[in-house]
Amino acid sequence: MTYTRGMRSITVQEIVALPGMQAAEDVVATERAFSRLSGFDEAMGEAIVFAQDEASLVKALESKAGLVLAPLRAETEDVRVLRVKHPKLAFALISEWFDQFEEVRIHAAAHIDPAAKLGVGVSVGAGAVIEAGAVVGDGCIIASNVTIYGCVTLGARCLIQAGAVLGAMGFGYVRASSGRYTRFPQRGTLVIEDDVEIGANTTIDRGALGETRIGSGTKIDNLVHIGHNCNVGRNVVIASQVGISGSCVIEDGAVLAGQVGLGDHARIGPGVILGGASGVFPHKRVEGPGQMFMGVPAEPVKDYLKTIAKVRRLK
Repeated sequence: MTYTRGMRSITVQEIVALPGMQAAEDVVATERAFSRLSGFDEAMGEAIVFAQDEASLVKALESKAGLVLAPLRAETEDVRVLRVKHPKLAFALISEWFDQFEEVRIHAAAHIDPAAKLGVGVSVGAGAVIEAGAVVGDGCIIASNVTIYGCVTLGARCLIQAGAVLGAMGFGYVRASSGRYTRFPQRGTLVIEDDVEIGANTTIDRGALGETRIGSGTKIDNLVHIGHNCNVGRNVVIASQVGISGSCVIEDGAVLAGQVGLGDHARIGPGVILGGASGVFPHKRVEGPGQMFMGVPAEPVKDYLKTIAKVRRLK
């Protein structure tokens, strides 16, 4: 598949100058420009591809690509090669540069209340609903059929994919002695900071009386639910089908793999990695930067593997 971003093109000198780019010091000056990001098979002279290792570098050099992003250690005299510290990251940074030239458009079928506030350069897809009181920051992309309630504030450059619901009432009830449930007030807010991405059909509830907050740079996959009064830190990664109960805290840099479940008031420490389908019981804490935890209840992966081995010996 080949990705095209508007009608702009980028030179090698512009690539090397991108924030976060770490290129070799002996870059050869050239005025050639490139307008596409591509896989190997579809690449032509205007395309950029990347290679992470020797095997993929061979394929890249066999392609017709005009520019190949390769590791610093790559040994080749091919003039198409630009050596960088992290080729995949470099490829993503170039894609991000192209993104700024995407067309800004408010679809005629979007429903935006006049009392909502939209920043500069916001795009809104068909069927999206943005209620009165909502605030959408500069450069946000709101895809089709997204619902943003009036209690929501979005920072700048957020991407909200199709079908996401932001700011719905949380799941909170008080049970009377008769067994009847009465909804606890759900009158709080949802604050989503800058550069957050939220996947398709993901739901994030507003706070009950306070706020739910998603920190800057956090990336959330499709089909995730985050309950009321949660506080998710910065640069957190949450994969598909994760369920987070109300009042949980997930600190900066944590990673939650697919189908992780958190009970209410759980706390996940900074940099913790929760493996797929693991679970944390209500009011429990998981601490350990860079450590992986697995199982239900989640435990360090080395302990989890010992537990699995013991269970198998019981057969």
